[in-house]
Amino acid sequence: MSKRFIFIFLLVAFAAFEGFYYTRNLQKSASDVEYQKAFLHSNKIFSLVLPDKAEFAGEEAPLGLYYVREGLDRELMVNTYWHSSTLLMLKKSNRYFHIIIPILKKNNIPEDFKYLALIESGLTNIQSQAGAAGFWQIVPATGKHFGLEITDQVDERYHIEKATEAACKLLRGSYNKFGSWTLAASAYNVGEGRISRELERQNASSYYDLYLPEETMRYVYRIIALKLLYEHPTEYGYYIRKKDLYPPIPTYTVSVDSSISNLPVFARTMKINYRLLKEFNPWLRSDKLTNAGKKKYMITLPKKGFEDFDHLLDEIENAEQIFNDTITTGMLPR
Repeated sequence: MSKRFIFIFLLVAFAAFEGFYYTRNLQKSASDVEYQKAFLHSNKIFSLVLPDKAEFAGEEAPLGLYYVREGLDRELMVNTYWHSSTLLMLKKSNRYFHIIIPILKKNNIPEDFKYLALIESGLTNIQSQAGAAGFWQIVPATGKHFGLEITDQVDERYHIEKATEAACKLLRGSYNKFGSWTLAASAYNVGEGRISRELERQNASSYYDLYLPEETMRYVYRIIALKLLYEHPTEYGYYIRKKDLYPPIPTYTVSVDSSISNLPVFARTMKINYRLLKEFNPWLRSDKLTNAGKKKYMITLPKKGFEDFDHLLDEIENAEQIFNDTITTGMLPR
């Protein structure tokens, strides 16, 4: 072992011991002045540098307007420093965006709308106090209007593919009405009727010129903020290894056209537990499925063995281009 290495090792060990001793002593007997100095030395929070340009669905945000700039600054700052929430969304997007993106593309909806699902629910099957549910936070009347089944036992607002199709229809209708994707996004939040009335009342034609309820005025800015964080994570301090992303899980489907009196028992016959059945089929809202009309339901199940994380990760690492549509900039190696 070289003398240089020994010297460096001892220096690092001394620094670590000194830091430990200083911290213990600071906790016990430091004056307010000493404590404040230590706080200022250890706690550094930086204001963010906004990009020169930002756009959503091909529509550029007019950052030359101070209130547009400050609106984006607010949402980028909130979501950058809300570390746990943003990091969780970035991880989960790797599991679900590969399902959402092709449906958006098929319906000629800009890919940037995947971030709308991200800000609506954090890609979590939640239900709001207003009764909106699922990744896309669809209310019952809207879901039924666009063909989703919503009953005590089946609620297709929690079916990611079918709910995404319904969201696409709603967004396409709003775009056809307003001719603007930012207005279509804001209408998704507050309703087409409210946007139409405000455009006429305020004699405006752009989302960025409208005075709206605060949530809606923040809405598009938050989408753009999440887009920036997703596309350029390291610029905002997020470093994510591939193995720390939530991987897509290989699945298959079984067709059911009869009633299932006991879903936990059905799960066992499929050689999985009830928890996994509900995980992959959150649209099943009861422990049974009454199907007197012989409707065909497609139940999604995980392929055998993929509940084991190491197996899952090995398969994904060996698959070509599996990470094409995920966060790749600045990824740390496995």
